[in-house]
Amino acid sequence: MGSNSLHGVNLTGWLTLESWVTPELFAEAGALDEEALVTALGPRRYAELVRRHRASFVTREDFVKIASRGFNAVRLGVPWYVYGEQGPEPGPYVGCIEHVDQALDWAEEIGLKVVFTLAINPGGPHSGNGIAPDLADCHVPRDGVLDVVYALSKRYASRVGFFGLELADDAVPQVRRGLTLTDGVPLHRLRNYYREAYELVRSAAGEDPVVIMPDGGVANGWGRFMAQRHYRNVWLDCHLDRSAPRVDVSGPSGVRRLVAAHARHVRDAQRSGMPVMVGKWSSSLPIADSQMTPEGRIALERVYTSEQLGSYEKCPAWFFNTWKTSGMLAGWDARVALATFERGMIV
Repeated sequence: MGSNSLHGVNLTGWLTLESWVTPELFAEAGALDEEALVTALGPRRYAELVRRHRASFVTREDFVKIASRGFNAVRLGVPWYVYGEQGPEPGPYVGCIEHVDQALDWAEEIGLKVVFTLAINPGGPHSGNGIAPDLADCHVPRDGVLDVVYALSKRYASRVGFFGLELADDAVPQVRRGLTLTDGVPLHRLRNYYREAYELVRSAAGEDPVVIMPDGGVANGWGRFMAQRHYRNVWLDCHLDRSAPRVDVSGPSGVRRLVAAHARHVRDAQRSGMPVMVGKWSSSLPIADSQMTPEGRIALERVYTSEQLGSYEKCPAWFFNTWKTSGMLAGWDARVALATFERGMIV
């Protein structure tokens, strides 16, 4: 691994709840996302649940184990309501800035770098609990989201563990298909948000922190955007954990074709002229073959994992999604999926 490369894990489902990570928190209420959970439980019960969860789901021991496995970084989703009552229109959501502080303390003590990711999904159906769905018409104005970007950057500007800030978790840009446009945020609005947020990070924290932008699955949509000669330390992020090109993955050759498709996506994004990281990838094959035995699937997912480790090796950073799930999901929980891989394959 190059001296500046990050090989890490996401801490999905810790500061913001995810039903696939901790389904037991959602099951009784019959909710599928955090917004619905608030409605089902009411603000008081929700607040009690989320505080208990945050206090126990990820601890210092997890950071120690992450480092001992050979990882050198974590990607931590930070909700837009991180500042609670001091933030933009928090409503019933519970702030968690003390947990973000603690995570960075642990990381610096143990020797990990932290990429903070603002947990909004511009253009998505829920867009971070309904926030900033198109960065114009939303519950919290774009200026409120930008205030959080600035405040986080300023708070951690001098911290050695603060590697960078990703301006959104996932983005869903509009894409033209024939004569129609898909649902999502217009690409020019997303670009404007990225530029504004970049300037705020630089004014708050200087030029050292990396500013990261999710490509929204549109690898070839960023040519001549924020070129390095005008902007410093700007990266694109490809998420390859759920993208599923139509490839028969019932055998090793199909798995390798799928990995090759992921690699093409990364190469297409690199034509932007920016460094490209893989912010999310997993060991879970996208298509389950009903004829495949559990043992056969495990074997193929090991091939899938190994091929991806090799494919992303030259990226400046990659992050497995995710470190832990309450159900120890084999393809998604790094403690399971990467357990049989030698440390040397990770570092």
